[in-house]
Amino acid sequence: MPAPGTLANVASAICSFFIPGLGQLVQGRVWAAFWQFILTAILWVFFLGWIMHFWSILDAALYKGNPRDYEWKARRYRYDPYY
Repeated sequence: MPAPGTLANVASAICSFFIPGLGQLVQGRVWAAFWQFILTAILWVFFLGWIMHFWSILDAALYKGNPRDYEWKARRYRYDPYY
């Protein structure tokens, strides 16, 4: 499970710095990326987009992953001799 501060999360935060939601897309969170990009674009109309832009950067940097995905992979790899 990636922890905050790992290279993947830092790279995702840098991506989100340039384009809001790109870091989430790099992490494989398509819906989070889509909504953060759309909300940032809407809020920039009212000059409040920097709030969502900053939120996107923090979200990408502090993402810990979905623990259910890791539990499923751990169970599968433990019993599957081909992995």
